[in-house]
Parts: sequence; C-alpha cells; structure tokens
Amino acid sequence: MIPKPDQVAAAASNVAHKVLYGGLADLRPMPRTLIDEGTLREVYHYRPQATVQEHGDPVLLVTPLAAPAICYDLRRGCSLVEHFVSGGRPTYLLEYGEVSFKDRALGMEHWIEEVLPLSIREVSAHAGGRPVHVIGWSLGGIFALLAAADSPDLPIASITVVGSPIDVSLVPLVAPLRPLLNFAAGRGPITRGYQAMGGAPKPLVKWAFQLSSFQKLVTKPLAVATHLDDADFLAQLEAVDRFTANMIAYPGRTFGQLYHRFVKGNALVTGSISFGDRIISIADIKAPVLVFAGANDGIAPMPAVRAVVPLLTGAAEVRFEIVPGGHLGMLTGRAARGSTWRVMDEWISQWSSQVPAARSAKKAAAAKKKTPARKKPVAKKAAKEAAKKAAKPTADSIGVNPERRYGSASSRSLTRD
Repeated sequence: MIPKPDQVAAAASNVAHKVLYGGLADLRPMPRTLIDEGTLREVYHYRPQATVQEHGDPVLLVTPLAAPAICYDLRRGCSLVEHFVSGGRPTYLLEYGEVSFKDRALGMEHWIEEVLPLSIREVSAHAGGRPVHVIGWSLGGIFALLAAADSPDLPIASITVVGSPIDVSLVPLVAPLRPLLNFAAGRGPITRGYQAMGGAPKPLVKWAFQLSSFQKLVTKPLAVATHLDDADFLAQLEAVDRFTANMIAYPGRTFGQLYHRFVKGNALVTGSISFGDRIISIADIKAPVLVFAGANDGIAPMPAVRAVVPLLTGAAEVRFEIVPGGHLGMLTGRAARGSTWRVMDEWISQWSSQVPAARSAKKAAAAKKKTPARKKPVAKKAAKEAAKKAAKPTADSIGVNPERRYGSASSRSLTRD
C-alpha cells in the first residue's frame, strides 16, 4: 500500500520530533502531595486544577505489586488520574516505593491488614469523612477485595477491580505449567530461587510482563513502521515502554505466597483464603463491586476475571464489564477513554454519597437554629420529599434494570460513539 502525501509528511514530522526532542509522548506526571506514609506505603493526593473545584467522594487508586504507579498516570491524554482530576473528583494514589532485600519477610498480610486499611481510612479522613471508592488494577484489585472482606468496617463506598484474575487455572500462560509446578512438591528450583534472591527481582518481573505480550513484542517494529504517521499511536508505545522499564521487585515472602497459593494452589477460586488462624472470604464483602475484564487480556483473560462474580454473594451490587484492550490497555489505553473510564464515572456517580455525614450534621443543626418552630414540619417534609425524589432511580440507572446485571453490552457500545 502506497502512503499518501499527507501520511508521508506526518511520518516525517513524527520522526523529526522524536529525534530532536526524544519522543512524542507528554510524560509529565500529574502534580501530587504525599499525605501519609509507612512501611512500603505511600499515599498521595493529586492536587486539584486551579479552574476546577473538587467535589464528591474520593477515589483511591491501588497499585499492584511490582508495577509502577504510572499505570494510572501513563501519559497526558491517557491518564486515569488526569481524567478524574480534570473532572473535579478528589483523587488519591497508593503506591509502595522501592522493594528491597530487607523487605523479604513481608507477606500478603502486610498489604491486606495494614497498608490497604490504613490508606483507605487516611483518604477518607483527608476528604472530610467521605467514603472511598477503591479502584485496584490486577493484583491491586485482589488486595482491595481481600482487605474489604477482612475489615468490613472500612469506609468504602464501592470497589472496582480491573483485570484481576481469580481463577488462575484459566490463565493461558500458567495453565500448561501448573502440572509441572505441582510435580515438585516442597522446595523445588523456583522456591529455592526466589528464597535465595529474596523475592522476584526487577529484571525478572520486566521479562515476565514482556513475555505475556510476546506477540506484540515481536511485531512491534512492523507496527511502528506502519504507524509512523500516527503521533498518538507512537506516543502510547513510548509511554508503555517507560512503564515496562520501571517494573518493581516482589518481596520474597509475598512472592512465595503468590506462587504457592495462587499459581500452584489456585487458592482464590473457592472465594476464601486462610492467613494464620483466620479465613478471609470474598462473600463477606458488603460494598458494591464493579469488575472489568479486557477483551484481549493475556495475563488476566475474561473467564479468569469473571470467576469472582458468583463469589460476591454479600455485595450490595455486582456489575461485570468486558472492555477493549489488553492487561494495561484496558486500564489506560487509547480506547479506555471512551469505555472503561466512562463506565467508572457512571458507577462512582451511582454509589456516591451526596453529603458527608459530618457536614450533613452541621447543616442540619444550622437549619434547626434558623428555622422558626412553626415551619419545622414543613421544611422537614419538603427536604424529605426532595431527597426522596433525587434518590429515585430512573429506568436507565445501573442496577435498576436486571438485564444489565453482569452484562457487558453497555461498555462495548461506548466504543462505537
């Protein structure tokens, strides 16, 4: 196929821009402030834009282990953080910093019992006592589910899990290897290896992520050559390359638990997992849960992710959506702007509180002082009727139409807008 003159001009411009300026992607991070920290725990608040006032319940973005926090802030134009902040949503991030050999004794309990609960409570307090919408990608979503099940008193408004595999036996990369992994019981070569290294080092994590997209890695030169005129496509590749280059190591004991319990034992497929003398059950989650699966996700394919849906028997509402993209693309790819993010906005709006409890109490007390005694019943009745009318769901509201429960048609249709 012979390129058109305008395509040749665009390609030449893109190549020149990359050579002269080092790239096409706008990789500036969104401004943020550290509000709390602890052992492998850093909680940030993204500063609101000068022209937009924050409003509504906060969102907390939970980073998975081994992945850099830029998964939520990949580049300008493809940043979930930028999307929330520009819309006035109070936006927070949980990341873990650098993992070193000294952290090798930390297990999953550290994140489930300490890191997630402390972060959620800190975000709620920082946002004026509002409940928190917790969004976790990949392993971050699994940690969010387990923390919510383990601590039912957490101020959680809703939980969103993105590409979190529950039934690992359905993951194509793992399924063929599981018989071999279970063949060597006890201290096999993999167990001895990660114990000696204190976990999974950065190079190994990076290699594993690249292996999951091996086909894309092999065909990347051809894709670049055929898209030289597409600046947005090239910018996305640059941002993904930066993401992959910044992978983080896994702590030793945590990696061992993930390997033995999840990869070899497929522990979560039953909906519960034991830690010490107690059992954490996903069925104990009370908050509404939104589940996303990527249509082309090789790390967490749709059946592996959907396995969590029948386990959430105690949740106030469950919604399952299939969206375009692979493991990272479904979260922050170019198609995510018109699919995943739009469904997230709809979900968060549905499950957001209108007024924080503390502020509501203050307003009620002030209204009580200002309102004459003879008008109290009228004002109270009017406020009650107005609240009832505002809360009344429409026919198109999420969860009202039972046909939309667990459906994915709504998100697929968004990509055709």
